[in-house]
Amino acid sequence: MALRFSDPTVLPSDITPETVFNNRRRFISASFASSSLILLPNARADQVANKSKASLDFKESEFSTDEELTSKHDATTYNNFYEFGTDKEDPVKHAHLMKTQGWQLSVEGEVHKPKIFDLDALLQLAPLEERVYRLRCVEAWSMVIPWLGFPLSSLLKMVEPTGNAKFVEFLSLHDPEQMPGQYYNVLDWPYIEGLRIDEAMNPLTLLTLGMYGHRLPNQNGAPVRLVTPWKYGFKSAKSIVKIKLVEKQPVSSWNKASPNEYGFYSNVNPEVSHPRWSQRKERRIGEFFKRDTIMFNGYGEWVSELYRDMDLTKYF
Repeated sequence: MALRFSDPTVLPSDITPETVFNNRRRFISASFASSSLILLPNARADQVANKSKASLDFKESEFSTDEELTSKHDATTYNNFYEFGTDKEDPVKHAHLMKTQGWQLSVEGEVHKPKIFDLDALLQLAPLEERVYRLRCVEAWSMVIPWLGFPLSSLLKMVEPTGNAKFVEFLSLHDPEQMPGQYYNVLDWPYIEGLRIDEAMNPLTLLTLGMYGHRLPNQNGAPVRLVTPWKYGFKSAKSIVKIKLVEKQPVSSWNKASPNEYGFYSNVNPEVSHPRWSQRKERRIGEFFKRDTIMFNGYGEWVSELYRDMDLTKYF
């Protein structure tokens, strides 16, 4: 059941379609490292030849996959972003209401040097890596997207986390006038997500500023979002205004809404079924047949050590 603006009384457990969790990212060849940003291959430079003032110019990352990219049209018109509505087409219809001019990102909490970054400062950080990451991502489906950005660890090191920083909390913009989906209690706004500190420092955890050679469209989480390619898509918070380093595990939005369905870790794991459907198969946008879901979405070589001593059926 999809929530429309005329229907303000729907539980989170009623609105998330089965496809949100049926589609998982496929395995990346061992010759490529995974990352939360997708890189544009040099062969696809023609896709961004006509650069606008909002274009971003990055080199291809060694973490990229050589899998075929999802079309830009599909990636920017079929989205989960409940702040703009729960239908997949709602974000592209309503996201123009969000204003990103003057955006600021506050990084605070258990840090020695709290700091507020504007977009120019974030764009200056990005060249520290100068990489585009072609990665598989999972929302209510799976896609391969050329994300542009840099490892979150580059930013966190600048604020110098204290020894008490065990988790990182991400808060998205809360402004119903700009995000009309927030007029409805689909979730307890603002949207909150979190990672363990070692997950946040992993080089595959990226702050993303663009895709397909240009800055992020509003419907994809402009102007800055998280991308964690080994986790289900709702872990990658969009339109972030605050990053807070904390001692205790944050209560993430979907985990709060339905803890038996959406765990804090939310790693791609075909062995853990959603209570209402299996997660052993995924469907990639543009394909008819489903694929097998791969543990950690194929990024296990780079992230499995983070969970070496954990029961991933308990900590799902």
